[in-house]
Amino acid sequence: MVKFIAEVSSNHHRSLERCYAFVDKAAEIGCYGVKFQLFKIEQLFAKSILDRSEAHRKRKQWELPIEFIPALAVRCQQRNIKFGCTPFYLDAVDELLPYVDFYKVASYELLWHELINKCAATAKPLILSTGMADLVEIKAAVDVANNAGCVDLTVLHCVSGYPAPVDQCNLAAIETIRNMVNTSVGWSDHSVSPAVIYRAIHTWCAGTIEFHLDLDEQGEEFSAGHCWLPDQIADVIETVNIGLLADGHGKKLPVPAEISERKWRADPSDGLRPLKEIRDNWMA
Repeated sequence: MVKFIAEVSSNHHRSLERCYAFVDKAAEIGCYGVKFQLFKIEQLFAKSILDRSEAHRKRKQWELPIEFIPALAVRCQQRNIKFGCTPFYLDAVDELLPYVDFYKVASYELLWHELINKCAATAKPLILSTGMADLVEIKAAVDVANNAGCVDLTVLHCVSGYPAPVDQCNLAAIETIRNMVNTSVGWSDHSVSPAVIYRAIHTWCAGTIEFHLDLDEQGEEFSAGHCWLPDQIADVIETVNIGLLADGHGKKLPVPAEISERKWRADPSDGLRPLKEIRDNWMA
């Protein structure tokens, strides 16, 4: 089973009803989980940046209201889908603890070991995204998580380009990371390319696929070009699931669909079809 996780990011418009729609749609298209982000821009960007950048100050309107968290947890339970969230400040870990099924540390926070340590110490499943990172930085982050007692860790290869060019996705790094960290590894997608996701799964054995979802091209981040629409990603998820269903048990035995044809094979005595044992009694 491949775990598909829908990242809502800042496409929610600070509307609880729209958040519910993301949860419902993610469940409908077959996702394992849906993930939100909990940040406050005053604790996300340095004051010197906010003082000089109106664009960064406007991201205040991208914040998820913290009072939504309990309601979103209930909605996810009702829809039988895992509820995850990325904390971007230390207190957010505590605020999310009673509600989330898993934490995710974003690529931009991978160097912040204090945040990783606090997430890992909760004993909740933890996902680390590794965009922009090198192997030394990834290994250090994984060591922090393991030393804090993390027992369910997933590391996602990621390219922090929005969108990520297909020829820069470097999916072979999935195996490089797996060999180093010896834990579950996957792909955090910004390419919006079905071919990239299929390749990540079928060639590089990505067990988790995270993708950015928008409902209607109206989300704050859709115009950047890294968000999937529901119908696009639903086709990918269905194709992956059908393909995995076709893998079977691996034993070379006749399967039910071909049992009736077995007696229509060429008889070894004369090379003619069907087997002699059914020729005399066969009727059209």
